[in-house]
Amino acid sequence: MIKVAFFDCKAYDKPSFESYGQLKEIEFKFFETKLTEDTVDLAKDSDVVCVFVNDTVNAAVIDKLYSYGIKMIALRCAGYNNVDVKHCYGKIHVSHVPAYSPYAVAEHAMALLLTSVRRIHKAYNRTREFNFSLNGLTGFDLHGKTVGVVGTGKIGRIFIDICKGFGMNVLAYDKFPDENSGLNYVSLEELMRSSDIISLHCPLTDETRHLVNSDSIALMKKGVIILNTSRGALIDAEALLEGIKARKVGAACLDVYEEEADIFFEDRSGHILNDELLARLISMPNVIVTSHQAFLTEDALNNIAQTTIDNILSYYEKDGMCDNELCYRCGNIEECKKSRKQRCF
Repeated sequence: MIKVAFFDCKAYDKPSFESYGQLKEIEFKFFETKLTEDTVDLAKDSDVVCVFVNDTVNAAVIDKLYSYGIKMIALRCAGYNNVDVKHCYGKIHVSHVPAYSPYAVAEHAMALLLTSVRRIHKAYNRTREFNFSLNGLTGFDLHGKTVGVVGTGKIGRIFIDICKGFGMNVLAYDKFPDENSGLNYVSLEELMRSSDIISLHCPLTDETRHLVNSDSIALMKKGVIILNTSRGALIDAEALLEGIKARKVGAACLDVYEEEADIFFEDRSGHILNDELLARLISMPNVIVTSHQAFLTEDALNNIAQTTIDNILSYYEKDGMCDNELCYRCGNIEECKKSRKQRCF
């Protein structure tokens, strides 16, 4: 029986993981608390830890896990910027779920865009009070508008297909463009200048952190709409707020936020929100914030559970070789074991 310490557990996580776990003889111990330096002791006597986007897996936590004999960190998400992957090299193997439902995230991005441009959220609130006035609800057609998509992985490509279905013109930027895709790749600067709508679908790295900042906002069209369903720190939230106040940014649709770790996924309705910047963004009439829910569909939850459990089993059944193991950036490019389908260490 493989013992897994499951951190940052929510009610919607349990059914699929318990169901698949029982079939595969994996025992989950669920913890509502996030993994941090203060909670890492809960992982004692486990073989694997399962973590999500806001768990803290820094060098100190990794060293503790290693000292407890933990063999694997199984991320149940695609992003891994919260894990010191390089520090894991030689100690603990790390896997992720690269694509649990790219359709869920891409469709949520379009849902946010449609809600914003057609003022659905405002109309919903009005009609619940029997106010059927149309004043202030004027939107605009998406057909013929130019959307700039930053990141053309699976989610970005699906979002592009959705946009094309609306008759939109698509500009694309990716550090590693797919030249055979038929997409209209342009420089990031040109995308910023020419797009009516900009949607972010790239990973968070040192290079992409604060990709949207005061300088890039200055390049954008007046009235631009910015969508982010990827990672919060892609946007400098202070610069975004200033752009909104200056009427340069016409609207922002955010499913993620740079400082979300201690806020999102919890009910804060009975408390004063300590994050003044987020409170000010939410108070803006042209800002829509959802709480990192783009992934949250039944299809995605089942895929996440199945892939995470398969990752864990592959570690044990394939002598440590897992198809979804992350690259530890060890520097041994010419002798890369991962590319040869071998254990990295």
